[in-house]
Amino acid sequence: MKPAAPALAVLTCLLAVAGCQSQSRVYQAQFFIFGTVLEVSIQGVDEGAANAAFQELQQDFQAMHRDWHAWEPGALVRINEAFAADRTALADPSTVELIRRSQALEKATEGRFNPAIGAVIRLWGFHTSDYPIEGPPPPPAAIRTLVDRQPSSLDIRIDGSTVSSSNPAVQLDFGGIAKGYAIDLACAKLRALGIRDAVINAGGDLRAIGDHGDRPWRIGIRDPGGGVIGSIETRPDEAVFTSGNYERFRQDATERYPHILDPRTGWPVSGLSSATVIAGDGTRADASATALLVAGPNDWARVAQSLGLSQVMVVGDDGTVYMTPEMSGRVELREGIEAIVVDPGGAQP
Repeated sequence: MKPAAPALAVLTCLLAVAGCQSQSRVYQAQFFIFGTVLEVSIQGVDEGAANAAFQELQQDFQAMHRDWHAWEPGALVRINEAFAADRTALADPSTVELIRRSQALEKATEGRFNPAIGAVIRLWGFHTSDYPIEGPPPPPAAIRTLVDRQPSSLDIRIDGSTVSSSNPAVQLDFGGIAKGYAIDLACAKLRALGIRDAVINAGGDLRAIGDHGDRPWRIGIRDPGGGVIGSIETRPDEAVFTSGNYERFRQDATERYPHILDPRTGWPVSGLSSATVIAGDGTRADASATALLVAGPNDWARVAQSLGLSQVMVVGDDGTVYMTPEMSGRVELREGIEAIVVDPGGAQP
């Protein structure tokens, strides 16, 4: 990730007047975290309360960025170094909780979500914020060597604030879950500060609490081919996350290699271009969207069911749109686009 200057400072703070009363305004601030601009919009409070909330969020995001970064010097790098050397390491409560949630999601997805493959991600050159990457893929033998060591978050032991790994190949990279968890923690902080109506948007991935005045928050869903494929009106306290293979990739003379890897093979995903998930929290929505991309066109519906997801939309590499029945009632597709409705209880797309 490119360092921000100053690190994770509020980039902008804007006021958008929606009416004549102070508390009808939407107050907005932008932060830079995990290589993404994250925008927080708050409504229903005065300017002083909004600015105080932004200052607290700034401090929280700084800590998250420092503690969860997979390659910049910090707490997670030290934990990975300890794992590689068969040593124990101290972890702050938020990192311990990230590991616990990752373990549960790895089990539920049968390894399709696995944040312990940081060494494979690094081998591909994806520990960067500078995309696209040019050049051929890593040697297949090098990929296979790392995958054969079977790194898994389930190899991690947690004892209070101490973590250790029975497998020195475990190298944590929270890229598929950190953004969702960060947004969840930010929503919890806003609630603790008495803010009831807000939305936190990180490049189209968001969680909303409350309403946008007398109307819901509305989000556009990106079309992998360009533009917007449709839109969703969010309900109070739900998260909408999309994982796609179209933004970050390695490119050689003949082929494009997406940055999302199948932990079971060490190779980039194929078959689906994007997966959109609506869930009650950002952590599950974020990791689940990644897992569904890994599952591919034949298994996404079964994996969605195992995760307890009823609102899912995926787009195939050929542009075909598939949705669960409940999602079909939520998404307003762009004119000319039709979706195939798939029951996550069994039918294959």
